[in-house]
Formats: sequence, C-alpha cells, structure tokens
Amino acid sequence: MKIPALLQIVAVIALGMVFALPAASQDKKSDAQLRTIRGTVLDKDETPRPSGIVYLLNAKTQAVKTYIADEAGNYRFSGLDPNVDYEVHAEFQDMTSGTRTISSFDSRRDVEVPLKLSRKKTAK
Repeated sequence: MKIPALLQIVAVIALGMVFALPAASQDKKSDAQLRTIRGTVLDKDETPRPSGIVYLLNAKTQAVKTYIADEAGNYRFSGLDPNVDYEVHAEFQDMTSGTRTISSFDSRRDVEVPLKLSRKKTAK
C-alpha cells in the first residue's frame, strides 16, 4: 500500500509543476511586453532643460503621472500598459511643449519622445 500512496504523491507534485511553469512564464512574458516612454526636455535652442516637469496622461483612465527631468533633461516612464494611448507634454517656467500622443497601435516597447519647449503656457 505504500507504493501506490507514494505514486499518488509524486503524481500530484508532477501535476503541480506542470501547471505552475506556464503561469510563471506568462508573468515574465507580460512584464517583457510593458512599454517605456522616455526622452529629453529641450528648450527652443535644443538645449536640455533640467527640472522640466513632464506630464503623462493615460487616455483610458485619465490618470496623470509626472516626472521631473534629471540634470541632463532626461525623463522616463516605465511599466506602462501597451494597450493604452498616452499623451505626454513638458513644462518649464513659463514655457510648454506641444502634446505628443503615443498610440496603443504603436508596437514599440521603448518609445523615445523628445519634448521641445517653445510656447508660453496659457492661463486656465
């Protein structure tokens, strides 16, 4: 009777491993498919602008994320859903960039979007 019980335990462990491996690989696959939007905040002379504030709008949820550009004017938003459209723009002092749209139909996982500051912010 001990051999059948041992076989049952081995069979249960084997089945558990068979079902656990695809689930683990699916988590890795979904992480690999997340999107990154990055770029540089530039002034009208194309000089990088540190401390520029970059706004990222999720068009589906209307949630806004912000990032303050580093000392080289670079910004980065990572871990973004590739099935959502995003809008990004930058502001620095009294200047703003145009709004750029990143479509969910754009299949790139790493999207570089330079943001050029050019016009005065309008009062809301």
